[in-house]
Amino acid sequence: MAYCYLLLAIFLELIATNFLKLSAGFSRLVPTIITVSAYCACFYFFSLSLRGIKLSIAYATWSGVGIIFASLLSYFLFKESLTGWQLLGLGLIVCGTIIANLTGGH
Repeated sequence: MAYCYLLLAIFLELIATNFLKLSAGFSRLVPTIITVSAYCACFYFFSLSLRGIKLSIAYATWSGVGIIFASLLSYFLFKESLTGWQLLGLGLIVCGTIIANLTGGH
């Protein structure tokens, strides 16, 4: 169940981050409310995931998966570019996240 909570936390963090961009520096009310609400829910579920996953592994997974999906979403939703070097870096993050999970123990 801990990994379900972690995946939900990652999903909510991605929602919050994308609405953060849409909030235009917290100057637009609805995106701001969604941002704050999603971040609060995200941290709640992340805290629940820590009952069954080590902090170092949970945070590495959250960060790694979040970075990958945030990059993909920014590419498709906001038409932001990704260079070859950035793609290489994202690939290394994926490798690091996998290694951390495989060797971190639970």
